[in-house]
Amino acid sequence: MSRFPWTFTPTRHFPGNNTRDPIRTPRVRSKRPRRLSYQPRGMADTSRSADMPKPSPQPSQLASTPTEYPRALGAVRLSYLTEVTTSPGRQRASIQLCTEQLGFTLIAEATDIGVSARKMSPFERPSLSSWLRRPDEYDAIVWSHVDRAVRSVAHMTELIEWGQKHATTLIFGMPEEHQPLVVTLQADGDVIRRCMNLAYVAEQETRAISARLTSAHEVLRATGRYGGGLVPFGYKKAPHPSGVGWCLAPDPETVAVVRAIVDDVHSGMSLVAIARKLEAAGVPVPRDRHAQLQGRPMGGRRHGRDFERFRWTAGSLSKILRTPTLMGHRVHRGKTVSNAEGSPVLIGPPLLTEEEFQALQDILNARSNGIHPKRRETSLLIGVAYCAGCSGRMYFATRKAYAYGDYVCRASARGTTCPAPAAIRESWLDDYTVSRFREVFATDGEVTREQLLRDGVRVTVAKGRSGGGPDRLAGPDTSRLTFTIGGSLPDQLQP
Repeated sequence: MSRFPWTFTPTRHFPGNNTRDPIRTPRVRSKRPRRLSYQPRGMADTSRSADMPKPSPQPSQLASTPTEYPRALGAVRLSYLTEVTTSPGRQRASIQLCTEQLGFTLIAEATDIGVSARKMSPFERPSLSSWLRRPDEYDAIVWSHVDRAVRSVAHMTELIEWGQKHATTLIFGMPEEHQPLVVTLQADGDVIRRCMNLAYVAEQETRAISARLTSAHEVLRATGRYGGGLVPFGYKKAPHPSGVGWCLAPDPETVAVVRAIVDDVHSGMSLVAIARKLEAAGVPVPRDRHAQLQGRPMGGRRHGRDFERFRWTAGSLSKILRTPTLMGHRVHRGKTVSNAEGSPVLIGPPLLTEEEFQALQDILNARSNGIHPKRRETSLLIGVAYCAGCSGRMYFATRKAYAYGDYVCRASARGTTCPAPAAIRESWLDDYTVSRFREVFATDGEVTREQLLRDGVRVTVAKGRSGGGPDRLAGPDTSRLTFTIGGSLPDQLQP
């Protein structure tokens, strides 16, 4: 557990009132010119002189009307939303009760529906993460319970560290105790241990639930019933013939897309070209199609970025074309599930026959065969080499039937299009960068990736020219390479 600068603050007495303030007043950074006393509403405040003028509200304040109470952000989270669930409403009622008890003004709400606390930390959730990047717009975050905020000790530690850094109070509703758990800047060790214990309990509950679901899914796989999760592309959920549970049935809208993709592969089109074709036609990717079938909006958060809709890539196409689900097989971890007799367990009608599926695999395997060069765990210039066409990172890629690989622009893998994608042989660019680094820093020692990143080295590669004949094999065309250190261009060394 990380160590925090916890400090103790004695409780305050209010003149004319025999009760003590139940919440310690945090030493809050000046986020706005306003007092931040966390006393219950209606309690007299003599800390301000009667003739002292109150500061006027700032333009950045989110509340619609000026208020002297600290600002609170409500946070609602639910893993799965169904037609009968009442959890979001109950969470909002609990959050409202907490803010009223502590004298906060609820100014906004971060709502993350369909988000698992086990899989996503608060800093990865679509709605809440955007608020966490703007801590000056509120003074506290309120959850209805600890498990609505986090379900792991690691995520709780991360959240408390963030709160201490930004002087933001964390409030967790505790319905069973009728008093919320409040983590202020002055929170003592007992409060932190309480938070960690509750996070540990939530983590253990999640593991127990996961174990029960795993056991249930084993039964569902054995009987060919659909157990939930992302519906394979080309299918949709349908009632099981037995009348119990669900199975999968062909989705008329996407079956035609699957057949068209298979035909394009047979015609010789690359997966990158097919992905671009699907993008141009506006066909939703499997994740977006699943959201459509559930009546939810497309898009979401991925790799720290928000998308209105996700994009097709060669990788997403490969997953669709490689899965035995196309034959109607029940699949677990990429492998067909078999029954006691060794026959495949079917989860729905096949989209491809076994012969069609095998022919498709033969074509894909033929494209991927080749001699792949042996390479280090992380290439030397990952995070150092950039494409001049799109300013994106370049990554190592093996070259079919060759003993060497290249650094290439991976815009297509990111779901974007580069106007001038660059590529260069790995050994050439490594040697060029090491040589320039040693020349600039006057060193003959080993050059590591950590050194290059620490010193801010950046090598930009422009797209090469076509043609050139055998001379192209002699080495790199340095005219399309730019060596940069910390924003300077030392190609012309100072005397």
